[in-house]
Amino acid sequence: MSVRTQAPRTTLLAHLTAHRSVPPLPAGEDFAPAPSPDGRRVAYLSDRAGTPTVWVRDVDAAEAVALPSGDEPVLAVSWSPDGQWLACVVAPGGAPRTELWVLRPDGTQRRQVAGFGRCSAALSGWLPGGALMAVTETAEQGAAVLVDAGTGHRRVLAEGDLLTLLDVSPDGGSALLRRGPRNARWLELLDVATGDRVRLLPDTGRGSTDQGWFGPDGTSVLARTDAFSELAALVRVDLTRPESMPPPTRLAGRPDAELEHVAPSADRRRVALLWNTYGGRSELSLLDLASGVQRAVTAPGEVLDGAVFAADADLLCVTAQGPVQPREVWLVDPASGTPRPLRPDTGAARTGDSGVAPQLVDLRARDGLPLSGWLYRPPGPGPWPTAISLHGGPEAQERPGYNPLFQALVAQGVAVFAPNVRGSSGFGRTFVAADNLAGRYGAIADVAACADHLVDSGVAIPGRLGCLGRSYGGYLVLAVLVNFPGLFAAGVAECGISDFRTFYANTEPWIAAAAVSKYGDPVRDADLLRDLSPMTRIDQLDVPTLLIHGANDTNVPAGESAQVAQALAARDVPHGHLVLTGEGHDFLARDNAETARTATTAWLSRHLAVTPAVIG
Repeated sequence: MSVRTQAPRTTLLAHLTAHRSVPPLPAGEDFAPAPSPDGRRVAYLSDRAGTPTVWVRDVDAAEAVALPSGDEPVLAVSWSPDGQWLACVVAPGGAPRTELWVLRPDGTQRRQVAGFGRCSAALSGWLPGGALMAVTETAEQGAAVLVDAGTGHRRVLAEGDLLTLLDVSPDGGSALLRRGPRNARWLELLDVATGDRVRLLPDTGRGSTDQGWFGPDGTSVLARTDAFSELAALVRVDLTRPESMPPPTRLAGRPDAELEHVAPSADRRRVALLWNTYGGRSELSLLDLASGVQRAVTAPGEVLDGAVFAADADLLCVTAQGPVQPREVWLVDPASGTPRPLRPDTGAARTGDSGVAPQLVDLRARDGLPLSGWLYRPPGPGPWPTAISLHGGPEAQERPGYNPLFQALVAQGVAVFAPNVRGSSGFGRTFVAADNLAGRYGAIADVAACADHLVDSGVAIPGRLGCLGRSYGGYLVLAVLVNFPGLFAAGVAECGISDFRTFYANTEPWIAAAAVSKYGDPVRDADLLRDLSPMTRIDQLDVPTLLIHGANDTNVPAGESAQVAQALAARDVPHGHLVLTGEGHDFLARDNAETARTATTAWLSRHLAVTPAVIG
């Protein structure tokens, strides 16, 4: 077994001892920062009150203030360039449909401005200087809309299938649209006056362009794309010669890391680049677009996201986390590159305990494809009862971030292996597309290859392997259990697809339309989807299986778990069926997330015959 062991960059890590209890959860996690234009205050989300809500803290203050952002969970917050408004993306009932609300920074004048009725609203950003928002509303089609935070006035710029508004030029004459399904997106330039659209970037027939915005003065477009390289990079398109549309210029790319996210400054003259290195650790750099000079900045955690500049100040905010470092907001001085925490008590005092560092493991799929994953080992010698954890997406990635479920399982004596099977992001466009359509058989077999590897390498005890996963990972759990009977002793499937036919019939229409490129067309590929559906072979599932679902889930509707539970009950297969009220696809309330974690830990500990550790 090839094992990569790297010391984490954080200083919070200490290995569990054999007699430690389960590490307690932190008082709350802070994430998704939004600095004020002057950089003196930062709005952010925190779940310390039970669900994610908006808090505001002065950058030099010891205390934060909670704003009255309503009873529903907040998914994102953003500060207007004029400093007069905060915009909040809200998920009623925790479901995939979202609403856009605005309020003053003092918490007054709160009201909804987008996402009414059956529409779902997302905020792309603000136009310079004022309170005009670039918004995408999605129902049967997508609509690019400008919304005034002060008056609520709306102007629809464009409508179309699988359409997202990314940016508007400084003069308001052009808009940048993103079109297309998952892993196959492209950019279009919209003439606001005429409605004419021009596709940007040549069609290479491969890759996807997911991020884009106008450069300084609106004379160029910058984009994050993997349409021209195996690993995503930053490119620029010159708009001064629209008749010829020259090929893009590569501005930033690495042979050893994928460009994961780009955060432009308000003047669009520099960008913060978040790099995803092999295995999923983050690196941060700043690029001056005029000089082309790029310099590295110290990363305050293993995994970074949520990078955003203050509009009128030299301040960059990021969210950082690690294996025992819950999500925290950090401030970065772009001039010095020095990070400091927004919250004064950030550090060991917030974790309350220690945890175990994962190791990066390399292995081979059954067809020889290189795979990797993160291995969390209990203290003492192996082998151990072992659980394979499968991430969602599938275009997501298992990374060394904060995962209290893994630490809870390890504390109970269960090793956890969290692989990145084919279809995962972070390893290039070929790997992320390797599970498309019939390639999904390979992804299912990858899980079996991981199980074989864990047994052969002395990590797992034969006959005491379990698997767990959520969303697409929940689908993989069910697919592996029905396609490789006898390999696993137990499973936990959270919010997983069980039948592609019922999934396509009942999910949100835009989710169904975007999923065709990954899973297949429900009509054209009906036979393939039937064969890939766990319900087709549900009579092969004969091990104890726990099913967990949010009652309000309209991404993967709750009926996907219910029909599995019904089929298992008909055959007297041991199973559990936990439905969480008030939750959608993601469990946003802390008590519900802890209920799911506790149930999963107890289920796997019981059915993998874990010997309880002696506490004391």
